[in-house]
This record gives sequence, structure tokens and C-alpha cells, in this order.
Amino acid sequence: MSDPKVTLENSCEAALALGAAPESNEAERTKSTAESSAGFYAHISRLSTSAVSRLSDCCHGGAKMSVLAYSRGKREINQYFNIENAKLLALVAVFLLLIFHSVSRNYGGGDTCERLLSSGRLLGENAWQPYGCMMHRYKSNEAKSCLSEKHIAFIGDSRIRQLFYSYVNIINFEVKEEGMKHENIAFEDGSASLKVDFLWHTEVNSSMKESLTSWTLEGTSLKPDMIVLGAATWSIKLHNGSTEALNQYKTNLTSMAQLLEKLAEHGEVIWVLQDPVLEDHLSEDRKMITNQQIDLYNEAALSILNSINSVSKAKVQILRASRLAAEQTIGKSLDGLHLPKSTRDISAMVLMNYFCNKILKPIDGSCCLPRPPSTLIQKLTACFFILSISGYLVLNFICRNNHRENKLPKDIESGEEKKPSIAISSVAGLKIPFQSVCKLGLIMAYFYFCDRADIFMKEQKFYTHSSFFIPLIFILVLGFFYNENSKEAKFLNREQTDEWKGWMQLVILIYHISGASAFIPVYMHVRVLVAAYLFQTGYGHFSFFWLKGDFGLHRVCQVLFRLNFLVVVLCLVMDRAYQFYYFVPLVTFWFAVIYGTMAMWPQILQKKASGNALWNLGLLMKLFFLLSCIFLLNYSQGAFENIFSCWPISKLFELQGSVHEWWFRWKLDRFAVFHGMLFAFLYLVLQKCQVLSEGKGEPLFSHRISDFLLFISVVSFLTYSIWASSCKNKTECNTLHPYVSVIQILAFILIRNIPGYARSVYSSFFAWFGKISLELFICQYHIWLAADTKGILVLIPGNPVLNIIISTFIFVCVAHEISQITNELAQIAIPKDGSALLKRLLGGAGFLVVVLLLSAQESKL
Repeated sequence: MSDPKVTLENSCEAALALGAAPESNEAERTKSTAESSAGFYAHISRLSTSAVSRLSDCCHGGAKMSVLAYSRGKREINQYFNIENAKLLALVAVFLLLIFHSVSRNYGGGDTCERLLSSGRLLGENAWQPYGCMMHRYKSNEAKSCLSEKHIAFIGDSRIRQLFYSYVNIINFEVKEEGMKHENIAFEDGSASLKVDFLWHTEVNSSMKESLTSWTLEGTSLKPDMIVLGAATWSIKLHNGSTEALNQYKTNLTSMAQLLEKLAEHGEVIWVLQDPVLEDHLSEDRKMITNQQIDLYNEAALSILNSINSVSKAKVQILRASRLAAEQTIGKSLDGLHLPKSTRDISAMVLMNYFCNKILKPIDGSCCLPRPPSTLIQKLTACFFILSISGYLVLNFICRNNHRENKLPKDIESGEEKKPSIAISSVAGLKIPFQSVCKLGLIMAYFYFCDRADIFMKEQKFYTHSSFFIPLIFILVLGFFYNENSKEAKFLNREQTDEWKGWMQLVILIYHISGASAFIPVYMHVRVLVAAYLFQTGYGHFSFFWLKGDFGLHRVCQVLFRLNFLVVVLCLVMDRAYQFYYFVPLVTFWFAVIYGTMAMWPQILQKKASGNALWNLGLLMKLFFLLSCIFLLNYSQGAFENIFSCWPISKLFELQGSVHEWWFRWKLDRFAVFHGMLFAFLYLVLQKCQVLSEGKGEPLFSHRISDFLLFISVVSFLTYSIWASSCKNKTECNTLHPYVSVIQILAFILIRNIPGYARSVYSSFFAWFGKISLELFICQYHIWLAADTKGILVLIPGNPVLNIIISTFIFVCVAHEISQITNELAQIAIPKDGSALLKRLLGGAGFLVVVLLLSAQESKL
């Protein structure tokens, strides 16, 4: 059996779950930082060297020499390509991408409104992706809010009439295509005082011109806020595609151009290019409507309208996106002329985004979305970082001068080197925190450029099974390939928990970027991963307090700083509520609950329970008291909302003025932390009683019990997966999730830990990512995803695969650097000296009060 002292130390190390700050001396912290800086690439180098060494044992002659040469070359490559050099490469990439996107935007790239109307690609049925921006899917209530007291007019033939109906269906899906076809149609919604008209005009002629003229007369109160028009197919049909008809079309459109320009001064005017036809499906009386003829009419319209737009302030917009979508879907047309409904719906949604995004400003509709104005807090934060960078440059200049001066002098009389003055030492001491803050400022600038400034492009997510499962299989294979022997074979040892956090975080990242929440079986399994993170939080913090009994202020501040530092900075820079980054408030809340449960009287620790077993029963009573409180809060939503709506804690838990999101997140995994605490208690009691065998290669229990538990675990794991895969409704499955998610978590833990050989190895690939899992989870919001996770950041337009590779590389480097900055600043911000710590806490409290007051002042404006 294990030595009790070693067991205690190892258990404490394994207890450092997500966000837990280690209690270590200065030498251990320095060693940890050095190991982290060595990076993943140096670790891969060691693995490769080890693998090559094993291979070389069974090789002879030239083969052995080749292997040794390969090993030496591998070491030389990894000597230069480590995490620090990777960060430099990422910095250069960001700089070049900023230049590229700024130049392309200002010189010929067009704004997002133009890209919305003129370019894009079809992702799937009824899923259109404009080039470089995101389209919001408007619902009826949103459309009514946007179009309240507005007048929209559609002018044209039967294809424009179909577009009119698709547009109206966004407002009211119950409206059907009924009535006479060749007549005007009016739609009104009294609740929103909006009006949408369709005017039947099959040709660009005097009749269409008269309708437009009536809206330009002075005193007319019926001027439309947006006019959508287009026509050509009837001109081709009635005149059998003659050249004279095309010339007359040009003449009539030229005479109407000034009217369109005048109307564009007071509203939006959009000309719809003619969609292609499926010539083989056309009836005999439409055979003259060929794609060649349609192209001639489109070219004529583009030539006339572009010439007007080049000299006019008010532009007539041209809708090309409808034609692009039609080129890919016209094969589904029933008569060869009219488009399938899904394509018409895309065009209608494009028009709705063009008009309404400027008004409603949806976060997931970046097309035509103006850049939000900077708040006072954002401006002050920017000033702080600018001053910090300036201060760092000054300090760096002073330190260099002092270093140059200190090289020269020796005391002339004694011949000894002069010691640096106290002032010089203090200046050098300030350089480290200033350097960390400067690096953080540059990183925050990148965050702002990615998700607030209108520089980089954004695209919406579109889920396919391949977009989720192919990357998933790839990272799992990669993780299994980089396996290494553990330093110890303890149950849930530190390397294993890092590995666990790492692969879960990578799966969650793939889940988010692929939009896999649309697929309920994947959604339910990812919900288990979030519960497993909270389970680790309960397991880790409980184990630490139970074994060490350290309830000191320094320990608490370390954990809270580690968890919340990045999120607080992002709240200031990105103008988002604390609750927006929901996982950090959730873990912070549960840490406070664990601390309160363990610290409140009577404090029951392992040392005390070892002397009297009844104390174990006392701890169980405390845990079940916690469970009772959870049940009470769960069955009284009103009490829950009243508690968390009290100022000032409401500022921590409200999102858009409501605690509903916090209620949903808390309720969804309300038992996970309790399960982790209870499991940690049972494990540590069994370990203390020396029931478990934790040696390398040894099963955790006797062979018979181990085999039985493994069988039960595999069956339970598969049973949960089958149930999750059969879910049809998120709401119903979410109701059961808090009660059943622990089944798969415990099944995984037992499968991973019962066999001795499984405990003796771990994936260094996953473990590396596990050490920065918190930063990865938070950073993805703005520099990997986009529009507050609603879309995908586009650094390399037109090449989705290369874009993911580049953006992921930069994203991981940034997350690793932030992790290092957080650790560096934590040592400075959280000193061990009690009086110094209290002064820092008072300063931090004052800072938060100022932020709250400024935020309240901003909300009143």
C-alpha cells in the first residue's frame, strides 16, 4: 500500500481541478512556469525522441543510422519551433492580416451591404452565406418591430410577386398566394401599422414610370421606405426576343433612372436582376425566354444603373444574390421560370437583412450592421492600456540606460563594482508587471478588431455531420498517438485530469464552430462534458479543502483571480455583461458554495475524521444540507430570481436586465458539483482505509470486482449514449439531464481508472490543452468564433479550411499567452502578506465600484 504522506501530496495535486490555483512555494511556481513556456512542441520533441529510441533498439546497420539521423533532425527542428516562436509567427500573421483586410476593405472590397446584395454561396437548402458577413434569420415579431409604420413596395411581374409573398410570410406566415394573379396586391398589419404593396407591372414602360412618378410629387405622404422592382421576361416573351424590344427596354429604363435616383434620396431602391431559367422545362409560349436573352437584359440594366450611380450621391442598389442562389437551385423549378420556394425565401431574407439590420442591430446579423459606438468604459480601458504601453517603453529605456551605466563603473578607491541603487531595483521590478499589461493590451486590441471593429469578416455556422465528426476523429487520433507514461498511477492523477479537461475542451470547440447544437444527440453529449467540468470543480476543490484545510484568504483570492481575471478584462474591452461568459460565473459561484460548505462550522477535515469516524457522518450531513438547498432553489424559481436580482449582485448574474439565463445555466447542471464533492469524499475515505490498489499496472480493486465494475460502467456509458441519441426534444431531455448526466461521468471515470494500465498512461497532447482549457473556452467567444459565438471569424476569405487552420493557430497561441500573463499577474496582485493583500482587495473593490457607477451612468444615457 502507498505511503500516507505521499498519498496526501498526490491527492492534493490531483485535486487541482478547473480554475484551482496551486499552493506551492516560489521554486515550484518558477518550475511550473518554465515547463509551460517550454510548450507543446518541445514536448512533442521528447515524445518523438522516445519513440525513435524504442524503434532504434530493433534496428541494425544503415536503418539504425537513419533513425538516429531522423532523431537528431527532429530535435533541431523543435529547438527552433517551440511555443514562443509559434507566438512570434502568430503575431506576424495578425499584423499581415490586419493590413490585408484594411486595404481590401478601403480599396474595392465594398461594404457589408454591397456584399449582402451582390455575392455569396448556398450552404444548403434555405441557407445562404453572403460573402464575409452574417445574415440574421428574422422572426415575425422582429420583422414587425423593424417595419413598424413603414411602407414597402414591390413592382414587377410574377417572379417579383413571388418574392413579395416570401417577404410578407416573414411578417405573417399564414398569408397564402391567393386571388387574381395579374393585379395589384396589398398587405397591411394593423398591429404594427406597416404596409407592403405589390404593383403588377410586367414591363419597363410608361405604366411603371407613372407609378414611380406619383411617389416623387411634392406633398405625397405615401412614399415607400423601400422599393423593390425588376422586369424583363414579359418583354422577351411578347416581342419574341427581338433586338428592337431590348433597345426599347434600354430607352425606357434610362428615362426612369432619374426617378429611381430621386426616390433613393428618401428611401431604399433595389433593382432585382433577372434570374436564370431552366430552358428544357419551359412551356412552348415561353421558349423564347432563354438565358442568353436574360443575360442581355441584365447587362443593359447594370450598364444604365451603374452609370447613374457613378455620378449620384443616392445609389440604386442592385440585388445579384437572388440570381446567384437561383443558378444553383433552378433545377428544382417546376415550370422552368419560377424559382423553388426555398430560393425565394433566401432573397426575401436578404432584403429583410438589408433594411432591418441597421435598425434592430442583431448581433448575428453583421451584414449592413454599423460598428457600435465605443462606451466610456471602453475608452477609459483603451487609455489605460495606451498609458501602460507608454510607461513600459519609458521603463525599458531607463533600465537599458542603467544597465549601460552599470557596466562601466567600479569604485575608484576600493576597486569594487557599485551595487545598483534601490531606485534602480524598484524600476526594474516594475518592468515585469508593465510588460505583462502591455502584452495583454495588444491581445485585447486583437480581440476588439476581431469582434467589434468592422475589419475582419464573419460568416454564419452551418451544421453538417462531416463538419463535426471529421475534426473530432482527427483530434482523437492525434490525442491517442501522443501518449506517454504517467509519473504516477494514482486515481484521477493530475496528468489524467489535465488530459480529461483537454479533450473535453477540444470537443466543445469543435461543437461550437460546427454549429452542432442543431443536432440533439451531439448537444446532449456536450451537455455531459459541461457537467463533467463542474464535477471536476466539486471533486478538486473538495479534495483540497478536505486534505489541506487551507481556508485562508490568499488561497481564495488566488482561485478567484485565476478564474475571473480574463473575463473582467473582456467585460471592459468588449462591453459585455459578466454573465455573458456564463461558465466563469457558474464555476465561481460553485467555488464559493464549496468554500462555504467546507469552511462553515463545524469544519470537518480528514485529520479530524481520522480520529473519530463519526465526523465522516457529520460531513455527509453537511453535503446533504447543501443538496437540500439546491432542491429548494430549484423548486422556487421566484425565490431564486429574487435572491440574484438584488443589487449589486444582480450585476454579476443579469444578462440584458434579466437573470433568466443564469437560472437556465444553474438549473441545467445543478447537481454536478454536489456529485463531484460526494464522489471525492467516498474516494478519499476508501483511499484512507487502504481499500484501493493504486500501483502501476494494478487494477483498482480485486480482479473480480474490477471486471464487474468495468462491465457495469461500459453498459451504463452505452445506455446513456443510446438514450441521448434518441432524444427528440431539447426541453424534455434537458429536464432529465441533471439527474442522469452523472451516470456517464462516473462510467467514464471508472473505465479510465479501474485498469492499472489505463491509469499508467495519458495523452500529452490533450493534457497540454487541458492546462489552458479555461482560456480556450473564454477566448473562443471573440477570436475564433465571431459575433459573440454566433458566427465564425474569417481571416482568410474564400478558403474555409485554410481559414480554420490559421485562425486556430493564432487562437491557441493567444490563449497560451493569456494563461502565462494571468499567472504572472496573479503573483503580483495576490501577495502572501496579509496586510498587502487587504490593501489590494480594497483597491480592487474600489475599482469595481467605479465600474458599476460608470456602467449605471451609461445605461441612463
